[in-house]
Amino acid sequence: MKIVSAEEMRAIDRATSERFGVPPLTLMENAGSGVVHFVLTDYPRVDRVAVVCGKGNNGGDGFVAAQKLFEARKAVRVLLLCDPSELRGDAAIMFRRMKIVPFVVRDEKDLNSSDAADIFAADLIVDAILGTGFRPPVSSLYAAAIRKINNGTSPIVAVDIPSGAEPDAVEATQGTIARADAIVTFTAPRPAHVFGQLTKGPTVIASIGSPAEVIVSELGLNLSTPFDFTGLLAPRARDANKGTYGHVLVVGGSLGKSGAAAMAGFSALRTGAGLSTIATPRTILTTVAGFHPEVMTEPLDETSEGTISLKALETVQALSEKKTVLAIGPGISRNHETSELVRTLARKGSIADNVALVLDADALNAFEHVSDKLNGQGRTLVITPHPGEMSRLTGLTIAEVQANRLNVARQFSREHALIVVLKGHRTLVASPDGTAWVNPTGNPGMATGGTGDILTGMVAGMLAQHTLQPLEATALAVYLHGLAGDIAARHIGESSLVATDLIRYLPDAFAEAHNFGRSGFRMHG
Repeated sequence: MKIVSAEEMRAIDRATSERFGVPPLTLMENAGSGVVHFVLTDYPRVDRVAVVCGKGNNGGDGFVAAQKLFEARKAVRVLLLCDPSELRGDAAIMFRRMKIVPFVVRDEKDLNSSDAADIFAADLIVDAILGTGFRPPVSSLYAAAIRKINNGTSPIVAVDIPSGAEPDAVEATQGTIARADAIVTFTAPRPAHVFGQLTKGPTVIASIGSPAEVIVSELGLNLSTPFDFTGLLAPRARDANKGTYGHVLVVGGSLGKSGAAAMAGFSALRTGAGLSTIATPRTILTTVAGFHPEVMTEPLDETSEGTISLKALETVQALSEKKTVLAIGPGISRNHETSELVRTLARKGSIADNVALVLDADALNAFEHVSDKLNGQGRTLVITPHPGEMSRLTGLTIAEVQANRLNVARQFSREHALIVVLKGHRTLVASPDGTAWVNPTGNPGMATGGTGDILTGMVAGMLAQHTLQPLEATALAVYLHGLAGDIAARHIGESSLVATDLIRYLPDAFAEAHNFGRSGFRMHG
């Protein structure tokens, strides 16, 4: 799903009307209907609903919602933050069609009246003051109304975007912004919906009638949804065999960290790879082999610390022949000899260019201060750093990475000709041409040891099956990884979630992605 700017959204609405004959009033009617559908579905027991409207088209959406909620037998009150004579265009038409007499607020003192107090005390408030056409600053009257909304205890559903939020912001928004327990926006998300941390509740992207042909954007940003990966999620051919879906080789593990390699290797299989082999230090091979009988193992020479030795280079090179993906890093440790092995294996020409390479964990730390040696030109190279690892690769502080995640990921991807998976809230998947996918799945319960190793295996497993679509395959792996975590959290809670729960619920994540409805996309947080 494309992420569009506020100006691009206006162009989409115009094109929908001019090229496809959908009247602007119909778009407004559909937008208001989308809000009502959400309210009736997610808040079915609510009776008293307040709709707070500004004088622009966002207010027009609010008038539609108010009328339809009234027709649904809700006790609706409308607070209008302007004189009705100030309404223009479609908003004025929808106001005249509304059968509800509004309480009109012309100045701030009116917000302190008993009528206003009664409205702000409703069971639910619909915020239709300012939409994504807003540009700061917020007027004093609107700001006062926003404060009234925020000071209450009623749940708030924002129409299009919480009033006062800047739609094109790619960082957490600040300033005078309405509190939102949910957002219903339309057609496509704007950057702030994805990056702005505008609500802890759901953001629903409702379709209002714009054809796919007019939803275009130059931002190069996409929000991952199952619709974007239908080809990769297609049913398997009836005559398929294990060779059809690739062979993953995981190089990892060290004394005390055998589980990391085992989780990565098994995750590749759970994601659909046909075969998975783990190459690991000889001392821990029996332990690694004991985790999952479906995964094959190979012993490697080791250092005195129980890590993979540089002497294992030729063995790994030989093992990588006829493999589809080589994943290096889970549990590999930071031994200097092991790090040298990683850097050698990652060097172009060390393994065949048709073998995709995935680097994670201490395989990334091996490039601290020498990230210039990382280059994916002419092959598929994917790195999956968390902010700390990205800090070591770039020389930036973690705070600097987190403050500018999108640009940091894009710049590193472009400069090193590789795919960057920058993990964290709204994990980013960036490619050298500037295209980036933003992942909406996942939860804080996944902040636990081992989940990154599972992601490494899942990325490798998906790449093994879709060698010609590495960016999409990586983005889908990230999406399913977070979705498996979300499903696990529903069953066992965030506090008790452990890494292997993602493997346990990964089949459910696939099933949910396959069965995803098309009426509207919903993301959380």
